[in-house]
Amino acid sequence: MADDKSGRDKQAHDEERRQREREIAAELERGDETEPPVDASTLAYFETELESVEFPATGAEVVSAVGDREIESVVETYTIADLIPDAPAESFDSPAAVRNRIQRPTVATAMKRVVEAVARLPNAETSRSQREAYERTFRALADVDGDDDDEAIDAVADWIVDRVAEKERVPGSRDVRRQAAKVCRENGYAIRNDEWLGI
Repeated sequence: MADDKSGRDKQAHDEERRQREREIAAELERGDETEPPVDASTLAYFETELESVEFPATGAEVVSAVGDREIESVVETYTIADLIPDAPAESFDSPAAVRNRIQRPTVATAMKRVVEAVARLPNAETSRSQREAYERTFRALADVDGDDDDEAIDAVADWIVDRVAEKERVPGSRDVRRQAAKVCRENGYAIRNDEWLGI
């Protein structure tokens, strides 16, 4: 790259983009939500119950071990079987990964629906990075739609499950983000271009 003004501008722009991506990834990894629907002490206690599970573990193994355990959120009580896909395709590296998933029950139930829909297709699967991108999209929707009902999450999960059933293929993570942005705009939610859904 030439060492001129446009080259330096491009480098600065690329560095800003990489910094935003790092910040988003760090926020996602921390599960940095302002008010998680499941109490932190409940999650910590649940994490100790996972000691009987050998990690890494599939969703099916987690459900088999603690599927009937109940978790109370701000609005509803769920069992772990309601939140974790009973499928070998989904795997968790540690109890903290399970905890992070169930921290937002609406996101967890959406992910469960998607993973189990894909598992019903012959010869279809989602990569770990694709599932992480789906989850990141659902978390972004939860942040945009601050209501307790999280209608935007349900709408996008319905869209993915319908696409899997109708077309018998898994939509790409970029297509899911586009659909999520469309749902947000149709419902009057503002999305900045520098946000995950700002495509």
